[in-house]
Parts: sequence; structure tokens; C-alpha cells
Amino acid sequence: MAGVNVKSEIMPLKKVLLHRPGEELLNLTPNTLEELLFDDIPFLKVAQEEHDAFAKILRDEGVEVVYLEDLMAEVLDKEPELREKFLKQFIFEGGIRTERWQKLLYDYLNDNYPTNKELVLKTMAGVNLQEIHTEFENSLVDLVSDAAKLVLAPMPNLYFTRDPFAMIGNGISINRMYSQTRNRETIYGDYIFKYHPDYQMVPQYYERDYTFHIEGGDILNINEKTLAIGISQRTEPDAIDQIAKNIFGSDSPIETILAFNIPNSRAFMHLDTVFTQIDYDKFTIHPGIMGPLTVFEIKPDGHGGIHVREVSETLEEVLSEYVGRAVKLIPCGGGDRIAAEREQWNDGSNTLCIRPGTVVVYERNDVTNAVLEREGINVLQMPSAELSRGRGGPRCMSMPLWRED
Repeated sequence: MAGVNVKSEIMPLKKVLLHRPGEELLNLTPNTLEELLFDDIPFLKVAQEEHDAFAKILRDEGVEVVYLEDLMAEVLDKEPELREKFLKQFIFEGGIRTERWQKLLYDYLNDNYPTNKELVLKTMAGVNLQEIHTEFENSLVDLVSDAAKLVLAPMPNLYFTRDPFAMIGNGISINRMYSQTRNRETIYGDYIFKYHPDYQMVPQYYERDYTFHIEGGDILNINEKTLAIGISQRTEPDAIDQIAKNIFGSDSPIETILAFNIPNSRAFMHLDTVFTQIDYDKFTIHPGIMGPLTVFEIKPDGHGGIHVREVSETLEEVLSEYVGRAVKLIPCGGGDRIAAEREQWNDGSNTLCIRPGTVVVYERNDVTNAVLEREGINVLQMPSAELSRGRGGPRCMSMPLWRED
């Protein structure tokens, strides 16, 4: 299956992109948690076991699992001349601006990580000062720096493969991310979708060097003709204007983009943390967004621009209209406010649909999971004590590359 094909959130999932958490989690410290967007430090060994259980659930359901680190290594294996370009770009985007340190880091990474897979994993993990055995020149920065200081920060959020890019039909958005920490993550997608033989022909509707922020957790494919995008803490309305113009100006069949304006908070980070589709006519939803949610309908104006109008219907009515049948909204926590807020914090609404009516969920959200089962949903539960510390659920941790139409 070369190329990508994702025209819904629910049709049978055939191929998915994951990233197995790696040594980047070992470079999280209490002092760097906030800037690296974590609330706590996951225990790597258990996080990997949980992630492997997630991948096994997917494979057992007939889904082909591919890994971000493998695709990136395949690009560098196929085109060896890209290794130097990638490394120099990675070091520069890591904030290294002095020529001396650029050379030190380049030589260290290039010499010590001979295989491309090792190199890619090391760029994800980060580099600290004590790893680079330099003859310390008498420079002030060397003499006052802590040996454990991170020279190149890790990318601990990478196991949430949903956000750096997003599949939209047969195309892709390579996103500009909200935080400096995560913006480097899109380097891998940029190389894969420019140079990997399976993906280099995929049309791009958004590029990582555009001005405004957009993240994949805010992008939901309702059907072949309708896309939903959240205006959130991480996605700006200007980015939605831009991607809408690009999509409408391409040969994509999408005719309508629904922009959902959700409250700006850590608990409601992305649209998919408050709202996911789980069956032809069912969505999980966090009850806290029902009141403040505004929906805008964006369509092409026929002259290369866009036409936007605020929609006055309820969320249920809007979704029913575009899904083409009456829909049911199933509240996270079964409507119990305390359970909803607790399970929302652990991504109770962030489900990954494998086929209509079958979803992967975190086992810790037992109130919501019981509600889904009562609604006739086939609930596949994955362990989640450590992975959930990153504030993202099964949908956040997966990027579908191919769904049946």
C-alpha cells in the first residue's frame, strides 16, 4: 500500500504509523517537564511494554504497524547523501548556532551512530554535555555549564504520532506545531513524505514552514467530503483558513470544513481529546464542551477563496447533517461530572476506531469503557498506567496511513 488513504475516522484500519517510546523519556527531568509538555515522568520499561501491547492489539486485528523511526532510517538508507543534510538541519533546529558546537555535535553523532536507525533514535533521545568528550577550550560557556545539561533536547512527545502530521484523504498536512519542543518532530515527516518511495508522491496541503500552528489531534476526517478541525490551544484559525484554501484549490473531494472552537485548556488540548467517532452514528464526547462549543462551516467561495459562516445548530444536529444519519453523542464518564473530568484527564474520549463499532481505549477509564460497552461498542482495552502520563490516548498515539473507503 503506497501512498495514504484516510477518508474517515471509522472505516477498517489497514495500516498505521506508531513510534515506540525510547530513551527520549530517560532525558525528562523534573526541571524540564513543563517545557517538554509533560506533567510527570513515565517509567520507560513499562511504557514500552504498554506500547507493545497496543501494537499487538492492532496486529491481532489485521492492521499493519509501521514505525516512524524505521521509515526515517529507510529514507537515509536509500539516499545516503541525505544523512549529512538531515544531521545538519537537525542540529540547527535544535538551537545550536555556534560553528564550533555544530561541528562537535555533527562529528559526535555521525561517528558514534554508524547505522541510520541508531542515528535516528539518538536524534529523538537528545544529547547531553557529558556524552561529548571534548578537549574543553577555555570558553566561559564550557566552564560554567553543568555536565548533565542537555545540549540537544529530547523529543519525549514523539510517541503521539497523531500530531506532527495528519492524513487528509489521499493527502497530508505536515504541521507547524504549537511549541518549540514539538516543532522539530515534523523533520521526520518532512523527509519521509519527500523522499520515502512509498510516500513521496503524496500531495501536501500544509507545510512545516508555514506561519501558523496546526496539530493533527485537531484534524478529524468525517467522510470523503467533510473534514473537521478544532480551533484549540494548539491550532490557530489562520492555519485553518490556509489549509482550507489549499485543500479547496487541489483535486481533493472535500467540499466542507467544519471548524470547532473548543475551550483553550490543557484538559481540552485537541479536538480529539474531547470528541471522537466510534461508529457510523456514535461519537464519544466530553460533556464539558457542550455549552461553550461554536461551530463554523467553511466552503469554497468559487473564486479561490473561502466562505465562512457560524452554524447555529447543536453539535448533534451539525454532525447528523454531515454524517448523513442521526448520531448519538456518548458522554465520557457516562455523564457523571467527576468521573468525566477524571477520565477526560486520562483521555477517556480519545479512542482509536479500528472498524465501525470496535475501538481501542485505555483500560484505566473504566466508567467510560463500561458505558461504551452498554452502547454495543466492542471495546479493546490496552494497559495505560505509564503512557497516560503524557496526556494522550490511543488516537493520539497512532497515525492511520490507510483505511478502507
